[in-house]
Amino acid sequence: MEYDNYFGSVPFFFMVLILLIYIAAMWRIFEKAGKPGWASIIPIYNLIVLLEIVGKPWWWLLLMFIPIVNVIFGVWAINLLSKSFGQNEGFTLGLIFLGFIFYPMLGFGNFEYKGPAGE
Repeated sequence: MEYDNYFGSVPFFFMVLILLIYIAAMWRIFEKAGKPGWASIIPIYNLIVLLEIVGKPWWWLLLMFIPIVNVIFGVWAINLLSKSFGQNEGFTLGLIFLGFIFYPMLGFGNFEYKGPAGE
């Protein structure tokens, strides 16, 4: 019986492709919001910059480390990101449940950054 290496399989390359598309989309979203694109790939710092984009204070980052509370504030932050680009709650649901489609739409589409939470 031959052992199939996971890293040589099709699902691994598919996951890497989705990850690269997601990184490129987030890079573009940060640039549209007037922030450096490279900030999207730095762990923790990317959350701080994202909170600046949606107009929330840095201490929200601390709330992201509390179980259950992090889900609530994470969804809230995604909703504020959606509103910052002039979209509604339906788009927020797309970002949450079909992120591999909606984040590239937000990054590479014709959506303009309107200011923190769409001022």
